[in-house]
Amino acid sequence: MTTTVTGRAELLALAGQDLGHTGWRGITQDRVDTFADAADDHQWIHVDPERAAAGPFGTTIAHGYLTLALIIPMFSELLAVEGVRMSVNYGLEKVRFPSPVRVGDKIRLAGRVVSADEVADGGVALVLDFTVEVDGSDKPACVARAVYRHYT
Repeated sequence: MTTTVTGRAELLALAGQDLGHTGWRGITQDRVDTFADAADDHQWIHVDPERAAAGPFGTTIAHGYLTLALIIPMFSELLAVEGVRMSVNYGLEKVRFPSPVRVGDKIRLAGRVVSADEVADGGVALVLDFTVEVDGSDKPACVARAVYRHYT
């Protein structure tokens, strides 16, 4: 379920809040191939199913940066911010890829607001911890701490 907040005071009140989980989304070879084309990263472990079948994971795997990029659309399932004039992705403080996402896996995002602080120009900085989970795996595919700024 999406948490919806409106304006500065509700953004600031998010500090420490668990945002829950998104729905599951499948990772297809077509998605991986499209990302490979966009990133100009055609390493065989991502785009050659025949060769990858004999590799360490038994199949092709998603690029780590594809997994990271999918945080953006999944995050919109967790939090909607209204009543602001602009929201920006301010950056990442830490990113790790503890386990691969195999083609055919399903992933989802878990999010928690670490902090919410006032910044210059009427802004609120949200620091969030994200975990990309793989269905059926105890180990996450990606853990990241992200910073977003919302300006009222």
